[in-house]
Amino acid sequence: QVQLVESGGGLVQAGGSLRLACATSPTIFNSNTLGWYRQAPGKQRKLVAGITKFGDSHYVEAVKGRFTLSRDTAKNTVYLQMNNLLPADSGTYFCNKVPESAIDSWGQGTRVTVSS
Repeated sequence: QVQLVESGGGLVQAGGSLRLACATSPTIFNSNTLGWYRQAPGKQRKLVAGITKFGDSHYVEAVKGRFTLSRDTAKNTVYLQMNNLLPADSGTYFCNKVPESAIDSWGQGTRVTVSS
């Protein structure tokens, strides 16, 4: 049973912004590092950013300075603010535990399309 629900994707022009949201249960939210994985068409799913239960975040080099993670403890929700989007950022974004070995199942994700 998937307990992480992603939302916030959409179509945006290059240079634009989107904010993704990942709502989950209190148990998952308070006990795990959570991250956003991106899967581009025809490619493997890869982690792009993660945030620990203590609020420490990390990002892959390609998104540093453009993407920002945050946590809302009242809503058990993790947000990914994506600014200055590039076509290469396009894909389906999934929220889940980090590392992948801790993942039980995947949700449907939320699609991001950045037009040039």
